[in-house]
Amino acid sequence: TSEKDFLTLIEYLNEEKETNGIMIQAPLPKHIDKKKVYETISPDKDVDAISNISLGRIFLGESKLIPCTVKSVMALLKKTKIKIEGANAVVVGRSDIVGKPLAHLLLQESATVTITHSKTKNLKEICKKADILCVSIGKAEFITEEYIKEGAIVIDIGINVLEDGSIKGDVKFDEVSKLSSFITPTPNGVGSVTVAMLLDNLLYLYNLQNNIKM
Repeated sequence: TSEKDFLTLIEYLNEEKETNGIMIQAPLPKHIDKKKVYETISPDKDVDAISNISLGRIFLGESKLIPCTVKSVMALLKKTKIKIEGANAVVVGRSDIVGKPLAHLLLQESATVTITHSKTKNLKEICKKADILCVSIGKAEFITEEYIKEGAIVIDIGINVLEDGSIKGDVKFDEVSKLSSFITPTPNGVGSVTVAMLLDNLLYLYNLQNNIKM
């Protein structure tokens, strides 16, 4: 499929009344520009909130539509009963659809937020101060016990498929689970909740499109 045909299909689905949400399954083929694809999706059908308009609304505090992965992280944190307000939260990873919006939502909850990335110096020391550590860097088992403060809540967002076919997160679960007060596994962690959040977003869009009060 050419990029032009793909974008044309999205434009058709934007107008097609039987379609309530559009989600792009990454990664896309190299010949298709993902930014063009994201910007072609109508904000009214952007079920994963990945377009600039959708993300802009989040940063302005004007949207209930949150990227599904980020929404699942926030839901998991609230299930732990931790008081996010005043907590020291560290986000490892600065992607536009996970790291940045997650940091913003934590900030909205009045956490003290630090965003770290591949150029961050003293990463271990920064992570070791975190009450809440959210990791999304795409490196299998990168975060070990040396990065963890005892009693910290650790949310592993990473999914890495190894050469032997096994799936690992960005956190070394066996080590970190001994120190953390709560940790999500990979698989069957954040990803499982993300599916539920996708359906929640789709219902929100359906209600919005049909003028149903929520």
